[in-house]
Amino acid sequence: MPSLDSLRFPLAAMVICVAHAIVGFAVGCWVPRIIATPILAVADWLVVAFTRAMLPYWPRHVSGQFDTIGFGEVPRFVTAAAPVLLAGGIAAGLLLLWLPFGWRLLRVALAAAVAVGGVFGAYRITADWSATPPITTGNVAMACTGSAPRMCVPEFNERYLSKAQSGSAKALSVLRDAGATSARPQLITDGYVDGRHQKASTDTEWRMMLTVPIQRGDAVYQVVVRSLKFRCKEVDVRTAHSAWLWAATKTGQAEAYQMRREQEGMNPEDRQLEKQIKADVTRVLAEPAAEQTKWIKKQLDTCQANPS
Repeated sequence: MPSLDSLRFPLAAMVICVAHAIVGFAVGCWVPRIIATPILAVADWLVVAFTRAMLPYWPRHVSGQFDTIGFGEVPRFVTAAAPVLLAGGIAAGLLLLWLPFGWRLLRVALAAAVAVGGVFGAYRITADWSATPPITTGNVAMACTGSAPRMCVPEFNERYLSKAQSGSAKALSVLRDAGATSARPQLITDGYVDGRHQKASTDTEWRMMLTVPIQRGDAVYQVVVRSLKFRCKEVDVRTAHSAWLWAATKTGQAEAYQMRREQEGMNPEDRQLEKQIKADVTRVLAEPAAEQTKWIKKQLDTCQANPS
């Protein structure tokens, strides 16, 4: 069943269409319809469409020319109300002119006041908006499971959730025991629902893009990569990938690491480097646990400047 959030734009669009029809009917009362109909149809479309190419941004917002709505995003009531106010104000003013009673001059004055009020009100509401109108995010039904960490994803991915949560909890435990991380997130949630206004992660709450990874089976690997903290902002490829492959192998995510590398695309030089990385990791994995701990800490601490 449609929710009230999902109906916000369709209902606003219906009102706007009725308002435009009233304007067209009013023009058709004064101009021959065979001329008014095609001219208004084209002009109305052009006026609304070209507001996307105009600065400032308010003309697009009052015209009803809405931007793309992302997953989990719902325009605020004021966003839908602005174009309704503009078109509705003009349409209401024209309707007042058709009233069969009252003084004509009074009707004209009242109609003008209503129309100008709608236009000015819509402008005042939207004058300070950026290219993106006010929206709310996170309007998605979520499914959650587990603890330490608790993992939450949109309901349509619920069938993958239990495996991803248990795998993530186990992987983090393995990496902590190996001295590779101290991360203990209490919640890992899918940041895809945040739309264009991404929320920042904290030490206890991680927001990660999980919608696609959890479907293709490498969500646990993404958690593994997220848990490794390099001490500098830029790390050379061999160091970074050696650490990721080692952690992936320790947590049973080596296939996910390899799948990710193939998705990134590798030229002959990359494949040669990957052979060296695998040789490095194979050598390290053959060493005692204490030596592996020293090695991974050295990989993560390899930084001479720009500490993060």
